[in-house]
Amino acid sequence: MKKTILAGCIAAVTFPAFAQNSVTLYGLVDEGLDFTNNAKGSKAYKMQSGDAQGSRWGLKGTEDLGGGFKAVFQLESGFDVNNGRLGQGGLGFGRQAYVGISSDRFGMVTLGRQYDSLVDYLAQTTANGNWAGYLFSHPYDNDNTDNTFRVNNTVKYTSPTFAGLQFGGTYSFSNDANFANNRQYSIGMQYATGSLLLAAAYLQANNPSSTAAGAINNGGDENFVANRLQVFGAGVNYTLGNATLGFAYTNSYITQPVSSGYVGAITPVGGATLSSLRFNNFEVNAKYQFTPALYVGGMYTYTRASFNATNGQSHPAWHQAGLMVDYNLSKRTDVYLQGAYQHAAGDKTGTVLDVAYVPGAADVSSTSNQLVFRAAIRHKF
Repeated sequence: MKKTILAGCIAAVTFPAFAQNSVTLYGLVDEGLDFTNNAKGSKAYKMQSGDAQGSRWGLKGTEDLGGGFKAVFQLESGFDVNNGRLGQGGLGFGRQAYVGISSDRFGMVTLGRQYDSLVDYLAQTTANGNWAGYLFSHPYDNDNTDNTFRVNNTVKYTSPTFAGLQFGGTYSFSNDANFANNRQYSIGMQYATGSLLLAAAYLQANNPSSTAAGAINNGGDENFVANRLQVFGAGVNYTLGNATLGFAYTNSYITQPVSSGYVGAITPVGGATLSSLRFNNFEVNAKYQFTPALYVGGMYTYTRASFNATNGQSHPAWHQAGLMVDYNLSKRTDVYLQGAYQHAAGDKTGTVLDVAYVPGAADVSSTSNQLVFRAAIRHKF
């Protein structure tokens, strides 16, 4: 009897402490079959992990520090379901890894490997950054709205929400003797009230992917290897009943680009040098929730680029459209079908940019057209 009473007293004393702290294990598995109608001239069938959402598992938690402050952390690892390998170039916690302090009154400051402001704020107004994923990205994910790269060595601030308004920013250290070599900084904001969402963001990276220890890795995180990457954009989502309509504009300016993490070297013919590359992306998207279990979404993106080389300027362009149907089998499991089409148009550059490439396709097309289909299952835990 004495032991029972003692155990009850201990439980009564320690329970409030446990109630103020939490650690959550979570994850997501996205696996499916993809068909590419033209991959360097051939049809391609492949099993691919993480198109609508990257497959991942993670731990996140909080500790109450008193006075309205909490310690927070998150460790998140991406992986390939097909072979069990780690994602993001083989990093143990390649999706996110950070620790920080949070306050309902003052906001949150976190340190580590994190998302930039384009991903935090602007991406949610695009189809790929919201409900569709990889296949619906803008050409070569030039604006990072599909999270091609995370940012290392990062200090991030996220404000509280003031009457629907929230803002934040990041600064990523180069960890190099040359302070600006492979550093990054970004700012963003969103205003959400009722059926309306407005968002905008800006990012600059100096010498992205030029070093292994800098803000943007030179393996697994490559968007463009270049002298400088600058991206800004704005978007809006409006919900009317079961329908959500969206528009997003982004402008990506890359100086002295050498290569793309998606299609390799971007080298003009005839020994010319590429001095800069600018992408203007215009996207319209829509999603309709037919039932609580079923939605259909679609998007169209027009991208016009300025290709500035020592032998002149040209203006390649891309038309891209996508359609997705998703059905929930339960609260945690759904199946979906996707199709994405791209047509490369405009001026010829004499580089790999002249042929179509849907992000996530088996390879670049041998022509100006490419079509990719996907059938997949996704489970969350």
